[in-house]
Amino acid sequence: MLGLDNPVHIAFLFVLLLLVFGAKRLPELGRSLGSGLRGFKESISGETGAAQLDAAPVATHAASVATQADARQPTGAASSSS
Repeated sequence: MLGLDNPVHIAFLFVLLLLVFGAKRLPELGRSLGSGLRGFKESISGETGAAQLDAAPVATHAASVATQADARQPTGAASSSS
């Protein structure tokens, strides 16, 4: 059989992925894949999740705070000590 219906095939695939990507990178890869699939599903259905709608003002606020912090710093005022 060539399908993934056998648990030995799934275990072999998991071990192979673990060897290729490493233990630290594998959870990050899974999150990234899940996020990509979720975004694809939302773009096809045209719906947005409630979590996304709640996070949008926070991201906008964080960007405005970062812009304000950059504006407060003097440009070209490097302290030089000889």
